[in-house]
Amino acid sequence: MSSFVKLSHAWMAWDGPSRAPEGVVLDQTRELEKFLADIERRAFRMAQVALRDPDDALDVVQDAMLKLARNYAAKPSAEWRPLFYRILENGIRDLQRRRAVRKRLMVWLPGPKEDPDGEAADPLETVAASGPDAPERLMQAEAIDKLERSLRELPARQREAFMLRNFEGLDVAATAAAMGCSEGSVKTHYSRAVHALRERLGEVW
Repeated sequence: MSSFVKLSHAWMAWDGPSRAPEGVVLDQTRELEKFLADIERRAFRMAQVALRDPDDALDVVQDAMLKLARNYAAKPSAEWRPLFYRILENGIRDLQRRRAVRKRLMVWLPGPKEDPDGEAADPLETVAASGPDAPERLMQAEAIDKLERSLRELPARQREAFMLRNFEGLDVAATAAAMGCSEGSVKTHYSRAVHALRERLGEVW
């Protein structure tokens, strides 16, 4: 995954807090850049699970990074993580809504209707079965594929709570801030997700 293809514009557009000393602005910019570099891969994986398309996932993640850099760079760094994931989840939902509308329109439009969403094949499905450790890699790929398919079958809010808690390691309070809901709702969504995944995955995980 390329680093910050669209973010260079954000650094140019953001001059830091007004009246902030130049050194402070530079430090904040470096800290934000480090934060985004650290979060990039996990955010991409989360978006890819939800959207099932690497290009769409990359666009949504980079757009979320851009919005965070432009609108919230001056915020304390402790607030960036929940803010970023709230922006990311909103972007994912917006794209899913656009897909649903486009899919409904395709039913009424003439012409080919194959793959209206342009969904790419999951890269895990093309894992090469060669080399001495191929069976082990294949089993890992199949287990991961089953987990991702099970996550996609969860209601969106349950999937968000589970992935933010487990993939990103956010605590309940930060997850609630990212999802824009109460801590009690996070606990409920997370508990239901865990029970549903246990039923679907059995002894695989």
